[in-house]
Formats: sequence, C-alpha cells, structure tokens
Amino acid sequence: MAAPRNSWAEAKKKCRLNQADIQMAKELGMSPKSLLKNIPSRQEPWKLPVKQWIHELYEDKFGFVKQMNGGKQQPKEDDLPF
Repeated sequence: MAAPRNSWAEAKKKCRLNQADIQMAKELGMSPKSLLKNIPSRQEPWKLPVKQWIHELYEDKFGFVKQMNGGKQQPKEDDLPF
C-alpha cells in the first residue's frame, strides 16, 4: 500500500490540482481515493472536473473559495450590495 503522502501526490497529479485545491479537499474530509474515483470519463459528460467539483463543494459549505496567493477573498458579484 502506498504511503498517504504519495497518495495525495498521485491525486494532485492525475486530477491537475494545486496545493490550495488539495487543502480544500482535506478540509472537506475527502481522501485521495475519492478524488481519483471522481475523475470524469468520456461516458460521464455531466460530471465536473475534480478541481471545479472541489471548488463548488467548498463554496457551498464555507461560502468562499480559497485563493492560492493567500490574499483576502473577493466577494462574488451576487454578494455586492449594489
């Protein structure tokens, strides 16, 4: 069995994720195996790519998506008061 660190590296490479995406997936309680299982195939055009899927789930749960640069989160256009 591969070490957990290697599993995350494999998921990062195969799912084309960056470190912020991996951190969001961990905060959502996902495992590398669940990310790899949810890579859409050609017969599953309704599935989002894993990166977009993580971002959507994270935004639904926490209300924002982490940015790579660590800066403040920008509000969505829907959240603007005017």
